[in-house]
Amino acid sequence: MDLIGALTQQYMKPELPAMNVGDTVRVTVRIKEGNRERNQAFEGVIIAKKHGGINETITVRRISYGVGCEKVFPVHSPTIVSVDTVRRGKVRRAKLYYLRDRVGKAAKVKERL
Repeated sequence: MDLIGALTQQYMKPELPAMNVGDTVRVTVRIKEGNRERNQAFEGVIIAKKHGGINETITVRRISYGVGCEKVFPVHSPTIVSVDTVRRGKVRRAKLYYLRDRVGKAAKVKERL
C-alpha cells in the first residue's frame, strides 16, 4: 500500500451504510454552538456521489418551504454522526441534477422494492 493510502486509511470510517444515488437518507450532523453541542438531522434525496476513499462526498437535496436546498456532506467526516437510509430509490443514472428543475410530484424518485 502506498504511503498516502496508509495515512488516510486510519481516518476512514470502517462501516458505512449502503447508500446509492436516488436514496432518501437522513444525515445526522454534530453542530457546535459556542460551548454546546447538538445533533441536527438533514433528510433528502442523494443526487450525486463524488470522489472515493477519504474524499468521498454525497450531495443531498431537499425542498424546504418551497425552496430547494442542497448540502454536500463528506462521508468520512467526524462531524457526521450517522447516515440512515429512509427510502431506496429506483434510478437509472449516476447524477440526478435534473431534479433541480422539477417541482412537486415530478421531483419524486420511484421507490425500489
